[in-house]
Amino acid sequence: MDDQLEPMRAVARTLRGYCDTAIDKAVAAREASELDGAVWATRQQRRIHGLAWLQSLCSGLDATIAWARDDPSRLDVLVTRIACAEVAGQVLQACPMSQSEWLRPADLDMTDEAAALLGNDAVRGSIDGNDPELRAECLDLLLEGQRPSERSGDETLDMVREQFRAFTRDRIAPFAHGWHLADALIPDATIAEMADLGVFGVCIDEAYGGMGLGKLAMSIVSEELSRGWICAGSLGTRSEIAGELIAANGTEEQKQRWLPPIARGECLPTAVFTEPDTGSDLASVSTRVSKCEQGWRIDGAKTWITHAARTDLMTMLVRSDPEAEGYRGLSMMLAEKRRGTEDVPFPDEGLDGSEIEVLGYRGMKEYALGFDGFAVAPDGVLGGEAGQGFKQLMATFEGARIQTAARAVGVAWNAFDLALNYATERRQFGTPIVRFPRVSDKLVTMVADIVLSRELTYAAARTKDSGRRCDVEAGMAKLIAARAAWAAADSALQIHGGNGYALEYPISRVLCDARILNIFEGAGEIQAQVIGRSLLASVEHRAAAGAAD
Repeated sequence: MDDQLEPMRAVARTLRGYCDTAIDKAVAAREASELDGAVWATRQQRRIHGLAWLQSLCSGLDATIAWARDDPSRLDVLVTRIACAEVAGQVLQACPMSQSEWLRPADLDMTDEAAALLGNDAVRGSIDGNDPELRAECLDLLLEGQRPSERSGDETLDMVREQFRAFTRDRIAPFAHGWHLADALIPDATIAEMADLGVFGVCIDEAYGGMGLGKLAMSIVSEELSRGWICAGSLGTRSEIAGELIAANGTEEQKQRWLPPIARGECLPTAVFTEPDTGSDLASVSTRVSKCEQGWRIDGAKTWITHAARTDLMTMLVRSDPEAEGYRGLSMMLAEKRRGTEDVPFPDEGLDGSEIEVLGYRGMKEYALGFDGFAVAPDGVLGGEAGQGFKQLMATFEGARIQTAARAVGVAWNAFDLALNYATERRQFGTPIVRFPRVSDKLVTMVADIVLSRELTYAAARTKDSGRRCDVEAGMAKLIAARAAWAAADSALQIHGGNGYALEYPISRVLCDARILNIFEGAGEIQAQVIGRSLLASVEHRAAAGAAD
């Protein structure tokens, strides 16, 4: 089987070389420009973002080939071949950065290099090998009930997947669409069941009552829950963020106070970062925290706060020093609150909120919050030191983006499951529509796209678990997985035809849920900007180091 992977490795190496050349050319263009570096980067966003997309795709292909290396099934090999062909085509011909924005070699000043590589035997063979016969064989295996391998090499992680898949199948999937249509909160009883399974303490150290399993386990849990409903997978996001913030930065008293109840699911946190006029520009946060006789008071406004009413703790990014510019004057607060009810969602004095009605991603509800003298305890500053909030928050984004990528993978699998079931049962002209090539092509391409996104996500999680910095890897995983989720949901609805547009069919919910993934935890454009600029900076850093030597 390993011999079958060697041509794909050759293609991956070729594509890596192409991307390296494109990055080098971008660095040279910036150095040759008379524009200020920041101005050049703004004007060249398409180019910089394009580099991020191509590098992310290449990293996903590397991860997929690595996954297929150990005792692959025939389906695993076929899926990897399709993924390889798709990545090669996108890198060397046209990569969709959105439905209407295609990155082409000319955007990177790489027209000649791309044309040359499209004549390379390995690359040409890979692209041409993704033919109808290959896809038909892949479909036949899927219809037999085979699925891409999920081996982790860790018995504990395999048990975690099995446990949460069973829970999702029995306790989430049968009810998700009804909860969505009713715009209802996930029932307290379901949250309690999830808490008993350890959802809220996956990454919290055992010393504080958690499972201490790391980001790869968290990814598997999030993926499996989101395969039933994104909101089930997302319930743990705020606990993940709060747990990492407190574990990494809190005083011992704060850790003892908050981590055990978070791990048990007794304390549900919410992340309170975004403001009406800031969006991704968190350094411009203006909500104020100031000292008062009781401790601290908070004044200002926040928006897009998920699960704000039914939570007990707010991790809040606020401005503690109005004289300090940008991120230097920001602090992270641990602000305790009372859980609201349906009649009184915000019972605390100095805190009010209004619901933001949304297309999907229901089950927790979104709110705009107003603070007018909201009281926070004297020990409410995370770590006991003001002015560290922005740095503390940035350090958690790696984990949050890995978790978001995992949710996207779960949503994509949900879309695939619905599409395959529908296409198998639906008959037109006396034939199940799954046998129509335009339908089957969507399904097999969906699987290859999801596997690539999944393995890229797992690779980022493993990097994080190893203790290494992985902000670029986490951003790549979220960028690619969010696109995969939307593409899968859109294709799955198309397979449903008119029925997919009917609210009674779950795919209508999955489409709405998938759309948010490319926006929250850093919009796709923000992810691409961060990745692209990091790629350029790494080349410049190596060049500077070489010159110094």
